[in-house]
Amino acid sequence: MDFLPIRRALLSVTHKDGLTELADFLHRRGVELVSTGGTLKHLEKAGLPVVAVSATTGFPEILGGRVKTLHPAIHGGILADKDNPAHMATLAEHGIRTFDLVCVNLYDFDSALAKGLEPSEAIEEIDIGGPCLLRAAAKNFHSMLVLCDPAAYSEAMREMERSEQGVSLPFRQRMAAQAFARTSRYDATIAAYLERA
Repeated sequence: MDFLPIRRALLSVTHKDGLTELADFLHRRGVELVSTGGTLKHLEKAGLPVVAVSATTGFPEILGGRVKTLHPAIHGGILADKDNPAHMATLAEHGIRTFDLVCVNLYDFDSALAKGLEPSEAIEEIDIGGPCLLRAAAKNFHSMLVLCDPAAYSEAMREMERSEQGVSLPFRQRMAAQAFARTSRYDATIAAYLERA
């Protein structure tokens, strides 16, 4: 898929910089916004219509927020190859809708460590759902746009404005590489902490 129209977006971010502007831009373009927890509240406070992930999955957040997005209704909609009829038939069979954009940034584990937290507290600052979402969307960049850094929001909006057809494949591939680099660094930080803790 050379160009990807953006019609449905999953937004779940720790750092809210630029989020309102991005979400408002998407809303004005008719994009459905789906979100979790603090991001959901932030968007609602900004007056933007947003659908809770729990309404999409039909399942509440559990284990103190450890499990929110780890669900086939989310990951099926992210990982489906839109050019693969079998994938699309499977989604239709299970009533799963595709996403086109995943915007996620991760819990700030470095900041948590700087606070000198006890190991049991530090472990709670390890993001699980975020890296899963980033890796899933990045793997499927042929059918998805992934954004992991607020610094890329402006360029993404320009990309969407540039063509009526949608976001270009080279841009999606570059953003996928950025997402894999981000999750790799994140995991390396956690691994180094666990080795010395």
